[in-house]
Amino acid sequence: MIRHAAIFRLKHSAGSAAEADFLAALRELQAIPGVQDFAVAREISPKNEFDFVVSMTFADQAAYDAYNEHPLHVAFVQTRWIPEVSAFMEHDAVPLD
Repeated sequence: MIRHAAIFRLKHSAGSAAEADFLAALRELQAIPGVQDFAVAREISPKNEFDFVVSMTFADQAAYDAYNEHPLHVAFVQTRWIPEVSAFMEHDAVPLD
């Protein structure tokens, strides 16, 4: 199992229509085959400089690779993520057994 998360901050103002539109578009990624446990959340820790997190799990590396190469994901990254995200940190992990 692979747990994937991206913690990020948007260029848009908090509570704006542009912010809501981005988050709605982000949620469409959960339709990609192989995505499990998809969630979008607002960061609440004052120790963290980011505002949101999107997280999901994949059964294995093949499922994660297929997600990264899926046309919906590639298009989202190019048309939404790159132009609208001001900063992010990616987190990919496998459980310790």
